Amino acid sequence: MTHLVLGSLLLSLLHAAIPNHWLPLVLIGKSEGWEKSETMLVAGVAALAHTASTIGLGIIIGLIGVEISDQLHLFPTIVAPLVLIFMGLIYFGMDMGHSHHAPISEKEVAKKSKRSIVISVCVAMFFSPCLEIETFYFSAGHYGWEGILTISLVYLLVTVSGIMALVAVGGRSLEKVNFQFLENHEKKITGITLILLGIFTYFFH
Repeated sequence: MTHLVLGSLLLSLLHAAIPNHWLPLVLIGKSEGWEKSETMLVAGVAALAHTASTIGLGIIIGLIGVEISDQLHLFPTIVAPLVLIFMGLIYFGMDMGHSHHAPISEKEVAKKSKRSIVISVCVAMFFSPCLEIETFYFSAGHYGWEGILTISLVYLLVTVSGIMALVAVGGRSLEKVNFQFLENHEKKITGITLILLGIFTYFFH
């Protein structure tokens, strides 16, 4: 269970740091003349919408893991590690020439009322769940509801607090940080993380 928590923590941090989850909010806040506290509040609501769809989908996948775990005694030793490694290879092999799909576009929500902007941002975030974390839910199914809820709590806290923190720091202090590398290689980093976790799970289940 510990390795799953650490893996989901690492992936949640990586996911929250992707610029297109928080940078457009910084730009929107500046262009609309919002106070920093207002921008952070919108970021928090948007992050909650993002995590809600991710966790909802994760619970379904986790329950499938529970069912398979109950029927297959080899689930924690063979099936779960193989799924992690297989998904890791898929992410690693994806075309790294294309950047992560942006859930928020400041151009699409420009020149709208504040209420319309908040709704647009939340809808965009809700319908772009973090699919990478779902693999952890499948493996967490071996630990039942305890595993599923633990992964959900880690993802929720890290993602919401991470996005809000980056929005709060935003602006000039982040201009010197090269987030482009992280954005361009997100799937490769995710793939390596899943592969390493799968190997670790196999030998230290």
